[in-house]
Amino acid sequence: MILGQIATEEGEMQSWDLKGLDVPAHQPEILSSAGDARAILLQLPAGEELQEHEVHERARIVVIDGEVEVTTPDGDTVSAAAGHLFEFAPQERHTVIAQSATRLLIVLSPWPGDGHPGAMSLEEKGEARERAAERRP
Repeated sequence: MILGQIATEEGEMQSWDLKGLDVPAHQPEILSSAGDARAILLQLPAGEELQEHEVHERARIVVIDGEVEVTTPDGDTVSAAAGHLFEFAPQERHTVIAQSATRLLIVLSPWPGDGHPGAMSLEEKGEARERAAERRP
């Protein structure tokens, strides 16, 4: 999925054509993943939403194409089109609704964030499962 790579003394620059990549709806494409961040390209059909959710990382969402409405749990809403950037703190809840066919670039940092299952030791994962089981009815 990488459009181009250029080797440099410091590493390798990578580039992507965010509007031209073939990304089917409902199939997020991980473009890049490293210790400092994860970049994901997502296609949402008109009327579909990312239901209210939160992530363990700081989340930045760039509207590449289309129009969205982003709502906070308090009911505050922002409508935005291509070129708009949203930023959310870790655990900040939000809903994203595609007002038209929409393409989003999502950048999560750091990757994985504190509390993310990918950042936990096996012991911590076991403890988390036990706590979750205690909360079940």
